[in-house]
Amino acid sequence: MNFVSYVLIDRFLFVIFLLFCIVLTIDSYAGLNNKTNILFILTDDQASWAFGASGDPNANTPNMDKLAKKGAIFRNAFTTTPVCSPSRVSIMTSRYASEYGIFDFIVSPTHSSLTYDPTYNAGLDPESVTFAEVLQKAGYKTGLVGKWHLGDWTANGEKKYHPTNHGFDYFMGLTGGGVSPVDPELELEGELKKLKGFTTDILADYAIKFIKENADDNFLLCLNTRAPHTKWLPVSESDWAPFENMDPILPNPGYPDLDTEKTKRRMLEYLASTKGMDRNLGHVINALEELGLLENTVIIFFSDHGYNMGHNGIEHKGNGKWITKTKPYHTENIKRGYRPNLYDNSLKVPAFIYWEGVVKPGTVIENTVSSLDLYPTIVEIAGVEQPYHKEHIVRGRSLLPLIKGENVSNWDNNFYSEYSMINYATAFLRSYRNQDWKLVRDFMDPGRDELYHIALDPEENINLINHSGEEIQEVVDFLHQKIIEQMKCINDPLLDEVQVNREYYKQTK
Repeated sequence: MNFVSYVLIDRFLFVIFLLFCIVLTIDSYAGLNNKTNILFILTDDQASWAFGASGDPNANTPNMDKLAKKGAIFRNAFTTTPVCSPSRVSIMTSRYASEYGIFDFIVSPTHSSLTYDPTYNAGLDPESVTFAEVLQKAGYKTGLVGKWHLGDWTANGEKKYHPTNHGFDYFMGLTGGGVSPVDPELELEGELKKLKGFTTDILADYAIKFIKENADDNFLLCLNTRAPHTKWLPVSESDWAPFENMDPILPNPGYPDLDTEKTKRRMLEYLASTKGMDRNLGHVINALEELGLLENTVIIFFSDHGYNMGHNGIEHKGNGKWITKTKPYHTENIKRGYRPNLYDNSLKVPAFIYWEGVVKPGTVIENTVSSLDLYPTIVEIAGVEQPYHKEHIVRGRSLLPLIKGENVSNWDNNFYSEYSMINYATAFLRSYRNQDWKLVRDFMDPGRDELYHIALDPEENINLINHSGEEIQEVVDFLHQKIIEQMKCINDPLLDEVQVNREYYKQTK
């Protein structure tokens, strides 16, 4: 072989090497841009029954129903705490809110009746690790549109609580826990601006804008709706139309002294607000379809907590309010009209996951899941390694085995919840629930403890805590130990204090 032949072969091999490198580069680039997009929809105050696919006769949520039936519906999804801020802590960090010292909803500086105290319960610790931070570091474009409620950054020196300091590249929405349902003042492009229109429509429009602007990248979009948080009206004519002539079926119509007229009126307003949120969900899904993104986007739907509407004689959530004609008087710890609770209706939420090609349409999951499980699920969907920090233990479990239809025989269906109500009342509630029984302890006042045989009494109508039967007391002792074990496991900062309070209560009886 002559010299020219060697040169030609050498050049040929060099060209092949260059082509190989180019292919590797293209494949690598394609891999970076072929991850699953994630749309996480978090509604505000939406009850598990305010969802047509739940079987409730009053709800009108066609877009939610259609999407849920094409994916996996969770029949037993719960939040760890039944009020906004603590629930959102568990969602964003996969830890209990008490671990971050957030016990009740965070009070905004402009709250009408509560005092804002920046030294207490001010916001989510910036040292926390949210799932948005994990995905951001993995190259996802991250956006939050809507409600954050994990710290009000409008107060001086509180910028550390801004969503962009917790893993989001983009934010527009509420600066606090609430805003008007029409013509709201929202943060947009870093400034507070008065916007015209229905808030639910505005948030959906900006969610679609984020999707369009990031259609060529992998994105995580958290659409945290304002609806159906109060106040519910006004709504659009189309959202009100299904309820204009409806006589709603009440869940607990025979409850003693129930204000039936008020309950029905508020039920309709609540459902109309939910309808507006559902209508805009349809707009967002249509945008994904038009952009050709739906087949590569997993949609996770959850609510921050449940809601009562006449159930057990109350409305609202964990900081429930009596909706009876007469209301219990103010006590040492409870402001008149309030009913602190850990009822299932306050904790249980609508939940489903849509993932084309992965989740079999019509999948129904009966396993007990919680808000803690969202973080590891989202991280695994993104194909990102689960972070581990000594100070940040992820407490949830990935839901992927369940939604893929795998047989998970060792899934723990027991559930622990907490709520330290400090706004409007003082109640240190902790609960442990298995598939048969549920114990609720109020460590501030044991006279408000509750025990329900939920296997036979799922509506929690009959409190058996004072039943003298030996079997009942064994159940109480067993579940009480489970509560104490869990409090110790998460180093509940109230553990010592509540034990002291219980001893004090016993001594004064």
